[in-house]
Amino acid sequence: MSLSLIAPALTGGRIDRADQVRVDPDRLAGYMNWKAKLLTLNGLEPEVSVEGRLVWHSLADAAPDSELIFLGLMDDKAHFAELKRSEPGSSLHYNPRVWQMLASLPADELALYGGARTLVDWHARHRFCSLCGAASTMSKGGWSRTCSGCGAEHFPRVDPVTIMLSEYQGKVLLGRQPRFPARRFSALAGFVEPGEGIEEAVARELWEEAGIRVRNVRYVASQPWPFPSSLMIACTSEALSDELTLDTTEIEEAGWFSAAEVRAAMAGEETAPFIAPPPFAIAHDLLKHWLDAQ
Repeated sequence: MSLSLIAPALTGGRIDRADQVRVDPDRLAGYMNWKAKLLTLNGLEPEVSVEGRLVWHSLADAAPDSELIFLGLMDDKAHFAELKRSEPGSSLHYNPRVWQMLASLPADELALYGGARTLVDWHARHRFCSLCGAASTMSKGGWSRTCSGCGAEHFPRVDPVTIMLSEYQGKVLLGRQPRFPARRFSALAGFVEPGEGIEEAVARELWEEAGIRVRNVRYVASQPWPFPSSLMIACTSEALSDELTLDTTEIEEAGWFSAAEVRAAMAGEETAPFIAPPPFAIAHDLLKHWLDAQ
């Protein structure tokens, strides 16, 4: 259940993560029965049925040398994802099929898939201890790894990313990265750095990428983003000036847009000055939130 008025895509999962089960090997083993369900993945991408839903099989369909990640309980059935020995982890290549899937899966299943993808990807890319280099093994039902050498315990990482709008005299700042499709503009974004608060990260990123100083940073909502393991933290702010100095290594183009221009883009009008972020991106929710306040 969402605790915010905004419910971004990839949130709203109804599975019980059941920490009390995943830390108890005997209880977890008891749930590995004929009722348990195994998420069908092709690498990191989901198999989707003709009805547009995730495909599940039984644990018997897992490869003999695979490991099982416990996703949680739903309808008193344990749900698992499979970590195949050959799984290499994520790449940075754009996959249009995944974007189509993000727009079509039901909200609760999309949230479940997002968590599963993040966990499988993390395990595939962290098979060795970062402290001593020895091989690590899955523990706590797949929610940690334990080093076979020094005994260190490692947990799935989440990388905080601020994504933000800044307003000046009724207009909002949007930009586009070189990798974006033609004419697509979105909110600016950047990783939170060590020793930095969310508000500080928003102010720093807007200064570094657009050359503007801001005040009154406000949190709006958040979204887990499993490509590979980010938490998007959506914020708004007020700019002290509309004069831009772009970091062209990050931002190809940026500009200030009125509420009327943003509404036209959100409605998909051909005459709109830009193409809005897709509905499954929290930047889309952030723009709706800004428009509602106008």
